[in-house]
Amino acid sequence: MNHLTGILKRNDLLQKFVDPRVTATGARRASVRMNALHTLWFNTGTLCNLACRSCFIESSPTNDRLVYLSAAEVKVFLDEIERDGHPTQEIGFTGGEPFMNPEIVDMLEAALHRRLRVVVLTNAMNPMIKWAKELGRLDREHPGQLIIRVSVDHYTRVRHEQERGQRSWQPMLRGLSWLAENDFSVRVAGRTCWKESESDLRSGYRQLFAKIGLSLDAFNPEHLILFPDMDIRHEAPEVTEECWDLLGVRPDSVMCANSRMVVKRKNASAPTVVSCTLLPYDSQFELGRTLAEAACEVSLNHPFCAQFCVVGGGSCGTDQGCQSS
Repeated sequence: MNHLTGILKRNDLLQKFVDPRVTATGARRASVRMNALHTLWFNTGTLCNLACRSCFIESSPTNDRLVYLSAAEVKVFLDEIERDGHPTQEIGFTGGEPFMNPEIVDMLEAALHRRLRVVVLTNAMNPMIKWAKELGRLDREHPGQLIIRVSVDHYTRVRHEQERGQRSWQPMLRGLSWLAENDFSVRVAGRTCWKESESDLRSGYRQLFAKIGLSLDAFNPEHLILFPDMDIRHEAPEVTEECWDLLGVRPDSVMCANSRMVVKRKNASAPTVVSCTLLPYDSQFELGRTLAEAACEVSLNHPFCAQFCVVGGGSCGTDQGCQSS
C-alpha cells in the first residue's frame, strides 16, 4: 500500500469521501456533467527523472504504475475525436516527464498534424534537451500550435530545489533559456504554497524572466500559472450541491466538464480514460476504454476536487494549468 492509499483509508474512517452520492453529513454530493471534450490529456507514463517532494502522482525514476503510452495508442483516441466530431481544441501531454517516453515526438506530430493546439508539461531538463532538434523542427512546421509549459516551483533556486531536489535548478534554467532563445511558445507553472502574496510571487518571477530573456508577462495568468496548494494529507471539505451557489462556482467551469485523460496501467492490455489529470489511480474515476464511454457524469468524491478545482479554482488547460513534471 503506498502512502496516498493509506491516507485515503484513514479519511474513510472519518466517513468522508466514501459514498459517491452523499457526503459524511448526508448532503447530496456535487457532480459534474460532461459538456464537451475541449481538452484531452495523455499521461505518457509516470517515470520521471526527478522525485519531487509533493508530486501528487508520485512520479519518480522507479514509478511505472502508469506505463509508457505508444504513439499508436494515442492515435486511436485522436481518430475517435475526428470520427465523432468532438470540439476538441487542445491535446495535452503530461507524466511523469513526457520527454522520457521514447515515442513522444511521434505523439506530438500526430496531434499537430490534425491542427490541434498541443501543450507539453515538462521540467525542461535533459530529457527535453535531447529532443532539441526534433522539437525545433515541429515548432517550425506548426507555428503557434506547440506550447511547452515548464514547472518552476519558485523563482529562487533554494525553494525550487526544496521541492525538486538538489541540482535541479540550473538544468531547468538551461532548458528554459534554450526555449526562450529558440522562440518557442512557453508557459511557466509555479506554486502558491510559499506563504507569499500572489503579487510578490509574480514580481519575483518577473525578475527571473527578465534575467533569462523570457518574454512572458508574469502578471498574465495565462503566461504564469500559479497552482493552489493540493495535499491529500490536509483536511478538505466535501463539495455538496449547495456549494455551487455558496462559492459562486459553475459546474461547467471545472475540469471534468470539458476534459479527460488517457492512462495505461501497468500490465493492462489497453489504455483507459479517467476523469481528469489529478486522479489517475483511483478506480472510481476510471470511466471507460473510449471517449464515448467516458462522456459521463463525474461525482466529486475526492479531496482534490475541492482543494484544486472547486475551492482552489485550478484547471489543467493552457489558460490555467496543471503541473506534474
